[in-house]
Amino acid sequence: MITMETINKEIREIIKDSYPNIKELNPAQKAVVDSGYLKEDTNYIIAIPTASGKTLLGVMAALNTVLKGGKAVYAVPLISIQNEKVKEFKEFEKFGIKVGKHPSSSDIAVMVFESFDAVTRFSWNTLREVDLLIIDEFHMIGEYSRGPTIECAITRSRILNPGMRMVALSATLQNMPELSSWMDAHVVQHDYRPVPLYKDVLTTEEMGLKNKNDVILKILNTSMEEESQALVFVSTRRFTESLANHISGKIKRKISPEKRKAFKEVADKILDVPKRRGTLPTAVCLKLAECVENGVAFHHAGLFDKQKEIIEDEFRAGNLLMITATPSLMYGVNLPSKNVVIRDYTRWTGQGPQPIPVFDYEQMSGRAGRPGYDDEGYSYLIAKSVDEAFNLKEHYIYGEIETTNSKLIENKDAVYKQIITQVASTLAKNPQEILQFFNTTFYGFQMSNNEYLSAFSSDSMEYEVNEALEFLMQNGIIRATPDGLKATDFGMIIAKSNYTVETAVKLREFARSGDIESSKLLYEISRTPDIPVISFKGRKSKDPVRERLSKAGIFAVDMGLSEATAATLMEWLDERSEYEIENAFNVYAASTRRTSYEASLLVKFFRRICEVMGIYTGLDQLDLLSARLYYGVKEDLVPMVLSIKRLGRRRARALVDAFGTDLRYVSREELLRIEGIGPKTAESILKWCRE
Repeated sequence: MITMETINKEIREIIKDSYPNIKELNPAQKAVVDSGYLKEDTNYIIAIPTASGKTLLGVMAALNTVLKGGKAVYAVPLISIQNEKVKEFKEFEKFGIKVGKHPSSSDIAVMVFESFDAVTRFSWNTLREVDLLIIDEFHMIGEYSRGPTIECAITRSRILNPGMRMVALSATLQNMPELSSWMDAHVVQHDYRPVPLYKDVLTTEEMGLKNKNDVILKILNTSMEEESQALVFVSTRRFTESLANHISGKIKRKISPEKRKAFKEVADKILDVPKRRGTLPTAVCLKLAECVENGVAFHHAGLFDKQKEIIEDEFRAGNLLMITATPSLMYGVNLPSKNVVIRDYTRWTGQGPQPIPVFDYEQMSGRAGRPGYDDEGYSYLIAKSVDEAFNLKEHYIYGEIETTNSKLIENKDAVYKQIITQVASTLAKNPQEILQFFNTTFYGFQMSNNEYLSAFSSDSMEYEVNEALEFLMQNGIIRATPDGLKATDFGMIIAKSNYTVETAVKLREFARSGDIESSKLLYEISRTPDIPVISFKGRKSKDPVRERLSKAGIFAVDMGLSEATAATLMEWLDERSEYEIENAFNVYAASTRRTSYEASLLVKFFRRICEVMGIYTGLDQLDLLSARLYYGVKEDLVPMVLSIKRLGRRRARALVDAFGTDLRYVSREELLRIEGIGPKTAESILKWCRE
């Protein structure tokens, strides 16, 4: 029998110090360790339920590797998970283990899939130093956008560093034997959950209630009596807000003075976020704070990142009763709750509303039950009628999860990108070698091992590769030479970036147009797939966006998300605050900073494209535009914000309004009279003036 006492003493000491609540291995963890997990170098796929201690198993393997003098990479799909894990693993540093975000400077590097993929493309020396790759949320390999990235990173790693051990941490998958054969991995599956999970479908009809929201209210009332919490998934941002607002109004009279005081403190923290960023609270912020005062929060991509962090932390601390969230939260940070309610089991797609996959239902349900707090967890789907409930039970509760299939060939951009990578990195010099790479991917494995498709798999793959190659050659990304296929200078730029081929081609076409005017470039960037778009909040008139674009000489027919994003970026450059932008365009303006930051990087990418094309006029203007986007300032403030660290747009503008742009004759005392300027900042300003 494996217990903590039988594990390597050094590993045990680090775990004891870093995870003081873990006294013993649970049955799932014991089954994994018992299989020889810490003694062998075999690849592993570990499939156990959510909240059953997958992270600890990854940590044990990483510590085992590092203590033997090796390096480990812990790959995750999202930046939010990366930040959470880095914070968690930093505890190991007191034992002399370096934790960071890149293996060149860390013993344990937590990397998002795209960053690790970049290492496999051009940092081969670094890749060959990695002894262990842990892939968290491995089931994402079947997801359309990130799946091909981690699939090809794994494939390339196995070619370039065949001695690297791989450990995949996953939810249970339907086709585990297929995945384990491809990865040559030992599988350990276990159904242990520290908190038993009960799934059910509730109906408004049987409960004698008018609508689904009344069912949620009833669940929350029971939760409040038990002093537990609820997490509710709905399909859109607007629904998270309307549901939170509705429920918060219904329970406000039932909240004790003590609880109300705790909720008010959380609401104040929420409102403090925009204040610290130099903007008045937006309508969304005010609505969120109002709901939070009654213990209910909504959570979606239209909030400030810091606000989402506060909601997550306060919910974990028991200072919120309920969160209403969009499904993106199921892949995010660790956020368990005794009760999980899935109100909307459809999701809007390009083909209209579609039922969510059984796999997503399992992921959301898996949030139910807080280890260390709850004895059991409950997951509820809500139906209107008994017939609907019967169908939902059959499909979701008793049905099987979908087979995890590679989305590599479906994602055209992923195919283009991988071909460019193989050619640019000299791993492939001809179509046959490219084909060979694709045949070793999970997609290639699935095709060649499918009894119905194996006869056609070779021809099918060849067709896809040749069609993609033709596109890349026609667009001047790859060229044929006597020595084989080579990436052009334009192709090398794409290969060394994380941007899509579509973005690169669009920006090159814009460069060729010869009219590289800032507003038009912003509009072009807003139409690429690599910019985080700004969304409209509702169905109000979109005329203000149309007017703003017209003012910049851009005349668009439809006012979609690209247009809202471009108008927002233009206002950001004019030093408008998130509050002003939201009021002007009726958009979720809290994500403006992130969008403008990404836009500033895309301007730099565009600059490199111009250089490759031999376009050198206007490059200084591009540098200026990139800096303005990054800081959100007009042209006159750029020298100041670039030179004085952490000055920011608001304080810089206050200085210029008070003293003009020449600060050489301003005294320390005068500087300290400006709101927000403290002794340290004043010293930095004076030092800059003296230089």
